[in-house]
Amino acid sequence: MRQLTTIVSLMVFAVAWAANSRQACDLDMGWRFHPGDVAGAAAPGFDDSSWRTVNVPHDFQIEQPWVEPSPDERPDNSDVAANIKSRLSSRGFKEMGIGWYRKALDVPAGWQGRRVVLQFDGIMYTADVYLNGRRIGGTDYGYVGFEIDVTRDLLYGRQNVIAVRADTREPGNSRWYTGGGLFRDVRLLVTDAQLFFTRHPLYVTTRDNRYVSLSAEFTNRTRMKQTQVVFTIADPDGRVVCRQTATRKRNPQTRTVAAVLPEVELPTPQLWDIDTPRRYTVTAQLLRDDGSVADEVSERFGVRTIEFGPQFGFKLNGRKVLLQGYANHHTLGVLGAAAFPRAIEKRLALMKQFGINHVRTSHNPYSRSFIEMCDSMGLLVVDELYDKWTQQHTGGRVPFLNHFAADIEELVCRDRNSPSVVLWSLGNELQQDPNQPFNDFGVTAYRMMRPVVARYDSTRLVTVAMHPRYRNWETDSLPCDLALQTDIQAYNYRYMYFPGDGRRFPWMTFYQSEASISAMGENFFAMDLDRVIGLAYWGVIDYLGESQGWPAKGWAQGVFDLSLQPKPKAYYMRSFFRPDEPLVHIAVIDKKGDQMWNGVQTGNDGMSDHWNRVRGQKLQLVTYTNADEVELLLNGRSLGRKQNDRASAKMRNQIRWDNVRYKKGTLVAIARNGGREVARHTLQTTGPVSRLVATPDLAEGQWKADGQDLMHIHVQAVDGKGRQVPTGGKLTFSVSGPATIQGVVNGDITSNEMTVGTERSLYMGSADVILRSEQDRPGQVVLTVSDESGRSATVTMTTNGTSA
Repeated sequence: MRQLTTIVSLMVFAVAWAANSRQACDLDMGWRFHPGDVAGAAAPGFDDSSWRTVNVPHDFQIEQPWVEPSPDERPDNSDVAANIKSRLSSRGFKEMGIGWYRKALDVPAGWQGRRVVLQFDGIMYTADVYLNGRRIGGTDYGYVGFEIDVTRDLLYGRQNVIAVRADTREPGNSRWYTGGGLFRDVRLLVTDAQLFFTRHPLYVTTRDNRYVSLSAEFTNRTRMKQTQVVFTIADPDGRVVCRQTATRKRNPQTRTVAAVLPEVELPTPQLWDIDTPRRYTVTAQLLRDDGSVADEVSERFGVRTIEFGPQFGFKLNGRKVLLQGYANHHTLGVLGAAAFPRAIEKRLALMKQFGINHVRTSHNPYSRSFIEMCDSMGLLVVDELYDKWTQQHTGGRVPFLNHFAADIEELVCRDRNSPSVVLWSLGNELQQDPNQPFNDFGVTAYRMMRPVVARYDSTRLVTVAMHPRYRNWETDSLPCDLALQTDIQAYNYRYMYFPGDGRRFPWMTFYQSEASISAMGENFFAMDLDRVIGLAYWGVIDYLGESQGWPAKGWAQGVFDLSLQPKPKAYYMRSFFRPDEPLVHIAVIDKKGDQMWNGVQTGNDGMSDHWNRVRGQKLQLVTYTNADEVELLLNGRSLGRKQNDRASAKMRNQIRWDNVRYKKGTLVAIARNGGREVARHTLQTTGPVSRLVATPDLAEGQWKADGQDLMHIHVQAVDGKGRQVPTGGKLTFSVSGPATIQGVVNGDITSNEMTVGTERSLYMGSADVILRSEQDRPGQVVLTVSDESGRSATVTMTTNGTSA
């Protein structure tokens, strides 16, 4: 039946071609998958009937069991002697390996004479692609997309078999959890064979927030002496505001050329900004001699200006904007590396809610859907290509210098029309690895790479994130040589050197490309916020990999846990990222944090925000606030008033309360400005668990039956008054209808429970289950969750047709 579905979709696609010059066929659904290496799996006649059927995006690493370090391994991600170095702590304690994918499809005979291209948005980590048993291509660096022209390789009117071998082995090739397999979209593209647009053909630039220049690259294999491209621009409301034609004469020296429309003035421009992310749409039509359309592409873009300078940092549309950001890896918690648009949207919406306006895509290209989501939501992106510039850190199969130019072209051409992207970053912390090309910690390699970026985009500056910023770890007070080459001086953690380096080199413009959450607040307020670009807090969201010690499966120092629940310190960040919104939040310190990482203090105090404690226990509390003062009351009795020490970069917006003796009841923090209450936060001792509550995150009618859309259901154990009880206990999930369980999660990153399956324990009284819709099967989905005491909750949802 699945094969029949594939055949039908391609036949419909073939019929539709006559009505449109270009068609894209989604190949995400119905792949056969097998973990491990399999001899002969590329052969078209190979029997894969026993293999599991999966849908893309898919991460086969997330399904692997946890691997506890052996006694002779160090159970963390420290850089120690090779004989005791942890093998898998950096990779989330998941075994590395190989995964095979196969897909059979009948290619219509009517496609013969057309151009057919197989496109992968990424395959993790390296991969080989086969068609009908013959290797036709692959990737040596799985974070960037690629395409393979299969026009001459397909069997038209017959069945064809695509096979993909993905490989994540060699743990040293990455310092974090990468995921594995077909983690991004796959498609077939059909165009005219003689006259067609190239990959990422459009380049849109704007000037003075009014003028737009357009170019479109195409290949002409005909004998036409000149070619016309019709450009149409529609405003954010869909109204056509420009339609003009560019003519390009045939160049006998090359078949690939660009048609350019030098400058168009927009009437009443609607600007792209972080609060009003309006976007225009440009459509380009490539015409044949008879005026018919040979090919057509479109892309959305924004009208905005960006400026960088040492006196003001960064300006968007002429006004100072401070980058208030975060830097995480590309993975999406328990979903692993699988790039689900809905999961991306959910976390970006949460980040904006807490005042974040910026993302650094450390340390590799994120999915195109992530960048487009930033475009639509108004987030500013520092778009990063690599970690270190070595073969080891860029796939491991071929030398770095053999593929950097192609990688730059792919990333820059893919994202250059996105208004959210304001800066390119080419690497990270090269100073920690002496094995950089040319043995000069990246200077020569940067000088080679910077012109390649400019070849494809002249509108943005380029940087590299540096740590440490010294030429020499121990003795040199000057910035490293690379800092004297980059357009922007991006220092990880070392914001304290901005003033001195700025005095020595007045042309420098500073960006704290990673900031420690342990030093959160101080590393923000101690900067000259009027002059710096801003910062990106490292690891704001807990993630798999880079564990600082088993049983933690990854980074646990974030202010949001693995299930995206905010920890108390998230409200501290919000207090200064959203200073105009009065806030107060109580945090109870459960344990002190003292961990070091890359020479930086990263350990956070372990905190919680509930009031179910041990009778008589003396507690250390913090109230996070952006108000003038806070009064703390326990069961109606004042424990005092304390002022917000705004003169101290270290203590601003956080007020300490020592030796508060616990009493059952109600703890209230009241924040005041000028003596007037502006915010309050209340903690109450709860009763025992009375029931379970399951809450979907999407409203009725929003869950699409497209095979990729997700519904996150948050489950809470509550008492008789509906208050969440900080408790544990195993939950069991069952689902009926056109959806499957994609992941199960709670906030406990030390748990040995799997993130896939039908069971998960509560952590601090909550857990989440993530459902994935089935493609083209709209209908009712019923989720039932039950605990070990016989309590249960049922929630009914509906998936809707993709046009809904």
